[in-house]
Amino acid sequence: MDIQFEEPTLTGSYDVVGSFPKSFGYGVEEADMEESSTSADKPRILLMGLRRSGKSSIQKVVFHKMSPNETLFLESTNKIYKDDISSSSFVNFQIWDFPGQVDFFDPTFDSEMIFKGTGALIFVIDAQDDYVEALGRLHLTVSRAYKVNPDINFEVFIHKVDGLSDDHKIETQRDIHQRANDDLADASLEKLHLSFYLTSIYDHSIFEAFSKVVQKLIPQLPTLENLLNIFISHSGIEKAFLFDVVSKIYIATDSSPVDMQSYELCCDMIDVVIDVSCIYGLMQDGSGCAYDKESLAIIKLNNTTVLYLKEVTKFLALVCILREESFERKGLIEYNFHCFRKAIHEVFEVGTSPQGVSSSSGSLTGLKYATLNGSAV
Repeated sequence: MDIQFEEPTLTGSYDVVGSFPKSFGYGVEEADMEESSTSADKPRILLMGLRRSGKSSIQKVVFHKMSPNETLFLESTNKIYKDDISSSSFVNFQIWDFPGQVDFFDPTFDSEMIFKGTGALIFVIDAQDDYVEALGRLHLTVSRAYKVNPDINFEVFIHKVDGLSDDHKIETQRDIHQRANDDLADASLEKLHLSFYLTSIYDHSIFEAFSKVVQKLIPQLPTLENLLNIFISHSGIEKAFLFDVVSKIYIATDSSPVDMQSYELCCDMIDVVIDVSCIYGLMQDGSGCAYDKESLAIIKLNNTTVLYLKEVTKFLALVCILREESFERKGLIEYNFHCFRKAIHEVFEVGTSPQGVSSSSGSLTGLKYATLNGSAV
């Protein structure tokens, strides 16, 4: 394996001090965070499920870089835990972790307040346990939430599947899917759609599942996917992901199917780049940033595959998979990437500007023209 890193001086880096795990965290965790006018506008993701189903472990592993083995020592959640996730305009939301013993009929449980501002509700089911009670709680939860806010995305994580055989995984997912939808049909809630994912914190399945959940909350997703399609089609690239570097959630990819092995390769590349940068990319006094606007990495595998990572924004990275013969046109790829990054920055700015979507579509048109020109050069 041939690994090439380009880590220039940090004089042009962002104003972030410290190594990656600290400076690239999602902010201070607040057990009882007060609602503010800004946080109230953020999409809200609710983590719900029975006790010991793995809700808090998922949150810690995905968003706080906790080792899966360390989650064995986490205490059970006994009150609503609010965590403000602020990494970029694309991944910018709150996670509310609910205790397993939530009583929806308790007068103090304000369903209107909790479900009204929710973008997604993730219900976690322990696949290694008897899930009859969990299915009953799932039905009660989603039916109550749907009555308050029918626009919520309902996601079901069939969790802790690492201890099951492949056949058992498929059978468990089929059984849970069938029972949950039968319960909804009996309650005349056929319009309520549930999405199911097999997950484990011991592999990349939890990151991929959370990626799918987050993508549904990104209004710019069609634009991002279109930009990626244009970029790879004119650069000879087989697959491209736009990653949130901290969580390894991919907020967008091109329209070709996602291969789990390719996704795992890209996730591992991000880990390698950040780990090596933390060792060799900081100043002698430890200042600087492990990931900045000139971060670039190229990994050549022994099967003629090349992995290519380049910084897009302060928190986003483009990770591509391509063949060695395609990488020989590196100048073309660099030029097209420059156009792609410029368009992404324009989309980013449009998200915070009053002009809204119309300006975003204009930036997309500009990228098509620039990329086509780049391809012809």
